Amino acid sequence: MKKYILMLPLLLLSYKGFSQETAAVTQQTSENYKKAEFPGADDAFRKQFMNMVHAYIDIALYAIQGEVTFIFNIDTKGKISQIDVLPKFRNNEMFIDDMKYAAKKVKSKWTPATKNGIPVDSKFVMRVSFSNNVYDHD
Repeated sequence: MKKYILMLPLLLLSYKGFSQETAAVTQQTSENYKKAEFPGADDAFRKQFMNMVHAYIDIALYAIQGEVTFIFNIDTKGKISQIDVLPKFRNNEMFIDDMKYAAKKVKSKWTPATKNGIPVDSKFVMRVSFSNNVYDHD
């Protein structure tokens, strides 16, 4: 019994030391990561993308009401390689195809995300509120 009581403080000390080491590794990893950037910042992309949606896509076809979340995959070359839309709704695949078309019309290119100086794939999330077949610019 005495053995177990003496071992308890040692176990607690080793656990505490391990948790501090993990925090240091997490901090170091986040310092080496740089997120993808669009010329003029995220708001500039949002404005250009939504202008292209408004110019080329008939949103009334989809009868969207409420908030829609766009998830853009930005590849290592700074191009949008995939778009996902949440929540899913009727004609979702056609809507995504239309959004890909609008994204291709955006002229500027992203600077890809980097980890340890090497370009990596990343995601950019954008929320848009649709109501009465118009979108919220802000």
